[in-house]
Amino acid sequence: MPITIRRAEAADAAKCGAILYSAFQKVADEHNFPPDFPSVEVAIDVVSMLLAHPGFYGLVAQDNDRIVGSNFADLRSSIAGIGPISIDPQVQDQGIGRKLMEAAIDQLASTNVCGIRLVQSAYNNRSLALYTRLGFQTREPLSVIQGPALNIKFAGYDVRPAGEADIATCNHLCRRVHGFERGAELREAIGAHTALVVEHLGRITGYATDLGFFAYAVAETNQDLKSLIAAAPAFQGPGFLLPTRNHEVFAWCLDSGLKLVMQMTLMSIGFYNEPAGAWLPSILL
Repeated sequence: MPITIRRAEAADAAKCGAILYSAFQKVADEHNFPPDFPSVEVAIDVVSMLLAHPGFYGLVAQDNDRIVGSNFADLRSSIAGIGPISIDPQVQDQGIGRKLMEAAIDQLASTNVCGIRLVQSAYNNRSLALYTRLGFQTREPLSVIQGPALNIKFAGYDVRPAGEADIATCNHLCRRVHGFERGAELREAIGAHTALVVEHLGRITGYATDLGFFAYAVAETNQDLKSLIAAAPAFQGPGFLLPTRNHEVFAWCLDSGLKLVMQMTLMSIGFYNEPAGAWLPSILL
């Protein structure tokens, strides 16, 4: 198949969104899991958002004039996130996914990023094998958690909306825990009125851009992280991503009535620090 890879454009949104939905639905159905995107319209909206955002880089794969897949990269921090990647189910197993991943890695290698991360569904053996062959290392098993808002408050841990004045403190906390900061995402979340901070003993000890698939959180302790989860009005998308090895928070979520949706895997190339605190990754990194 004469596949060519090119930069994605706004006009590609509808076709790429339809492929994104059908590709993820097919794999999820094969393994009896819920799809990541509830409808074609939601998938198209996600692709449209990524294509319109200056912090993302999009690629499409074409067979002559026909789009057969796409891939995206998040360039908002010194660590890049890859995804979502999707291939038209009608042309699976022809090496298109590898071409799109190699093109994204090559593009990121020409920038100032010092590492690349992605999250894949643990039941998708095919993608795990591909990413491993491309050099990604498995770093963390993740649990997707969903359920009703908990509406719990912990004495001495006050959760409030984040503001512009909190960004410097939150960036410092992220550097302490992960070794890099994600201030651009935090600033966007503050503008969207989804970001939260938790204060303990008069200082910020954790923050979240939201609680959900495309959001992340950083905290000093598990109690700070539980306070953020407990204060969330809802868990966006399929749910939030919790490192499964964090037994204390994982067990607390289950005891609080939240449900395990599925397992995922965080993988990386390049710079990676074992986090020095409590945290929730986003689906991108």
